[in-house]
Amino acid sequence: MSKPVVAVVGRPNVGKSTFFNYLAGKRISIIEDTPGITRDRIYAESEWRGKKFTLIDTGGIEAYSEDYIKQQMVRQAQLAIDTADVIVLMVDIKTGLTAADEDVAVMLRKSAKPVVVAVNKADSIGKTPPEAYEFYNLGMGEIYPVSSIHGLGMGELLDAIYDYFPKDDSNTDEDDYTKVAVIGKPNSGKSSLINRILGEDRVIVSDIPGTTRDAIDTFYEADGRKYMFIDTAGIRRKSRIDEDIEKYSIIRSWTAVDRADVCIIMIDANEGVTAQDTKIAGYAHEQGKASIIAVNKWDTVTKETGTLEEYRKNVVRDLEFMSYAPIVFISAKTGQRVDRLLDLIDFVDNQASFRVQTGVLNDVLNEAVAMVQPPSDKGKRLKIYYMTQVAVKPPSFVVFVNSADLMHYSYLRYLQNTLRNNFGFEGTPIRFTIKERGEQ
Repeated sequence: MSKPVVAVVGRPNVGKSTFFNYLAGKRISIIEDTPGITRDRIYAESEWRGKKFTLIDTGGIEAYSEDYIKQQMVRQAQLAIDTADVIVLMVDIKTGLTAADEDVAVMLRKSAKPVVVAVNKADSIGKTPPEAYEFYNLGMGEIYPVSSIHGLGMGELLDAIYDYFPKDDSNTDEDDYTKVAVIGKPNSGKSSLINRILGEDRVIVSDIPGTTRDAIDTFYEADGRKYMFIDTAGIRRKSRIDEDIEKYSIIRSWTAVDRADVCIIMIDANEGVTAQDTKIAGYAHEQGKASIIAVNKWDTVTKETGTLEEYRKNVVRDLEFMSYAPIVFISAKTGQRVDRLLDLIDFVDNQASFRVQTGVLNDVLNEAVAMVQPPSDKGKRLKIYYMTQVAVKPPSFVVFVNSADLMHYSYLRYLQNTLRNNFGFEGTPIRFTIKERGEQ
C-alpha cells in the first residue's frame, strides 16, 4: 500500500512549519513570525511506530481574505486536504480560540476527513493547561496540547494520527494484480501508452504537458494475467511548477511509485535522457522497484545504421545506476513494440520475486571468493563466512563477514555482478546488508 498522507493546516502563525520540521527531522519549512511566510505546501517523509507517512505543510488559511496570495494559499491548503488521509488542525494556545480557527474548522468538516486537533505552544510539562480546554468548542473531538519547538506531547499526538491511518488489507483484490506505475516527465506519452495497451481511450491524452493531474488506476487482463496500470501526472522540475494543482500532483506521482511492483520509466526519444529523467529513475531505484526503460516516440526519430544501438549506449551511460533495467524502444502512437511490454513486465516482476536457496547461493559465493580475493587493509583481510537471502522485491541479501569495515564497495559490486551472472535478477535492484558474525 502507499504511504498515508498527513496534512498540517491552520490559520497563519500557529507554528505549523515548526511542527512540520520537528517531524521531518530537518529544517525544510521557512520559520518566521510573519503570518503567511509559508506560501506553499512542502512535502516530507516521517515515521511513527514503524509506519512511514507523507507529511504536507501548508500556508496559513485565512478563509475570507480578499488578498490574492492568501486566496491562493487557501486553494493550496484545500488541495492538501483533498489529498490527505488524516488532517492535523493546529491552533495556538497563547492567542486562544479565534474566529479564524473556527473558519478553518468549518472548512475541515466539509472534507469529512479525520481531524486531530494540536494545541500548539503549550510549553509547560504536566497536566493540560486550562487555556487549552476552550478548543473543545471547535467540535473536533479530543485535543492534544503540544510544543513544536520543544517536542512536548508529540507521542500522544502521533498515536492519535496513527490510529486514523488506513489499515493494510492483505486480502484486497489489488493484490491479484501486478501494479505498474507509468512515470516520467510531462508529455512523454504515459497516457498514450496506457490507452494503446488497453485499446481504448481510458485516459485523457493531450499535447499540453501536465494534462493528467492525478494518479489514475486502470485494471487490465490479458491471457489470464492481471495488471493495474497507474498513470501519473508528469513530474516536472520544481522550477517549472507554476500551477498549484501541478504541485499537488507530484506527491501522487511519488506515491504511485511506492504502490507499484514495476515502474515503466518513459523517456522522450526526441529529448534523450534529461536530468529530470535521471531524478525520476533514481527515485524508483531508491525504492527498490523493478523497472523498464521505455524510449517512446521512436517512430519520430530519423534513423541510420546503428542508431538504435548508439541510443541504447547513451541511455545506459546516462542511467548508469540502473544498468540492470531492460530498454525497449516503442511508439505509443503507432503501437511499435508495445506488445513486448506485458511480457517484460511479467519478466522483471518475476526476477524481483526470485529467491535463491542458501546452499546454492553459498556455492556461488565460495567460487566467487576463490576467483577474486576479498580486499585487505593494513594486513587484515576480509573474510566472508556466508550469505543468505532475506527478502524479495527487491532481492535482499545479508553477508556475514569478520569485519564490516573491510568490505569495499568495489568488491560488493563484484558480488552483485556475480549474482546477476548466475541468477539473472534482470530489471531489479539488489540490496546488501553487511554484518559481522554473531551480530543480530
